Amino acid sequence: MSDTTTSLRRKTDSAGDLQSVVRTMKVLAASSIGQYEASVRALADYYRIVELGLGARFREGEQAGLMVQRRGRTGAGKIGAVVFGSDQGLVGQFNDVVADYAVTTLAALPGTPQVWAVGERVHARLADAGLPVAGLFAVPNSVKAIAPLVGQIIVETEARRDRNEIYGLHLFYNRPRSGAVYEPVSQRLLPLDDTWRRDLAELHWPTRNLPEVIGGGDTTLRALVREYLFVSLFRACAESLASENASRLAAMQRADKNIDELLEDLNGTFQRLRQSGIDEELFEVISGFEALGTANP
Repeated sequence: MSDTTTSLRRKTDSAGDLQSVVRTMKVLAASSIGQYEASVRALADYYRIVELGLGARFREGEQAGLMVQRRGRTGAGKIGAVVFGSDQGLVGQFNDVVADYAVTTLAALPGTPQVWAVGERVHARLADAGLPVAGLFAVPNSVKAIAPLVGQIIVETEARRDRNEIYGLHLFYNRPRSGAVYEPVSQRLLPLDDTWRRDLAELHWPTRNLPEVIGGGDTTLRALVREYLFVSLFRACAESLASENASRLAAMQRADKNIDELLEDLNGTFQRLRQSGIDEELFEVISGFEALGTANP
């Protein structure tokens, strides 16, 4: 009896320690989600400003559009893609979901894909699916680490485009979704074609005073395009990290609930065994008392 209650007490203590770890991870995940979601919200206004700047430049004439189209005509038949994943555990099917979505989407596009993976786990998943993985980037561990990663991606993909090795660039990542933890999405960044230019040129300017581009038009346009690429990549990475932590938070909430149920079951079993032991001891005392009474009438 003693060994059984001791074993149950040991299991209860271990479950309690595990629950403390799980709850700490819940707090960390919730805090991380807030940071990444705040960075995404902060980017929204800047992204809008960049779009308005591009629209103002494109409204000046067709020359701007022609320059953008010339920049896009490289590496015909080869598609560049960046897939954002996770390098940490306790995220469920996070990497599988985004990898499967990227594989399916790229298979429907014309041309041969060249893929860059952000995260070793999604890199392995894409390689197993037969996609040619051109490079691997480490997953940022904070908001401050996103900008250096984006810079690396831009340098790498621009070098491939300059060598005519890829045409276009697509992003694949998990985005937080209301009513669900996340959903896989894609965004086509390049080429900057005429449809993209026309949509930006039709954007409504927020005031009655129309803007005027000062200085070299091409220089301004290239700067705006670089900012457009940067903010798009930054936002995709931040949303992917927010989704990763949301997935981890959901997993920790499930684990916390399961541990609560396990502790309730262990405590109930312990109390029943303890009461059973007390009842047996009382029965032995009563039986001994009755035996003494019988022996001494």
